Amino acid sequence: MKTLYFNTLPSTQLYLKEQLKNQALDTPVAVITDMQTAGVGSRDNSWTSNAGNLFLSFAIDVDELPYDLKLESASIYFSYILKETLNEFGSKVFLKWPNDLYIEDKKIGGMITNIVNNKLICGVGVNLIAAPKGFHSLDITINREILIKKYFVNIEKKVLWKQVFSKYKLEFEKNKEFFTHSDGKKISLASSSLEDDGCLNVNGERIYSRR
Repeated sequence: MKTLYFNTLPSTQLYLKEQLKNQALDTPVAVITDMQTAGVGSRDNSWTSNAGNLFLSFAIDVDELPYDLKLESASIYFSYILKETLNEFGSKVFLKWPNDLYIEDKKIGGMITNIVNNKLICGVGVNLIAAPKGFHSLDITINREILIKKYFVNIEKKVLWKQVFSKYKLEFEKNKEFFTHSDGKKISLASSSLEDDGCLNVNGERIYSRR
């Protein structure tokens, strides 16, 4: 994967989206910056920047995704592979549906996905060394470049969705004490279940990730 490094960017995701729209870059490609001044989080929230944390966006052609991966499941798929990568290095991080990385009851990072010109863009933010108030940083010390390299190696294995989902479903109970948001509403995950395509079933209503 071609990788571009910057000292600072407003947002790796917005930069990559613009470059792909203008066909200035092609997939597979990744953008990494040391400092991000206007990062984009879930539900259009800002992702506060601290120097030394992970600010990464990468793009893959949709046709290169595992054959059984539906786009609505992409956030779970790539977030779970990142979670597993961090676990390999000794972290106790887990995945809160659909794309938030947590340690105990505090968020340490997350991912959002977009489609541009048949390219899937994944924007990743992880508090590797520092966290703003209300968040946590990673529970292990790890070199950013080593983490990214291992993550991309794991992505390139093209593990099938059904394999990722079967493991995530076993861990889903950790979600039950949390909430998610849908159409501006805060929804408890206490009575939710996970469907085979990665959506939530909450009292008979199917809720899909829009990130």
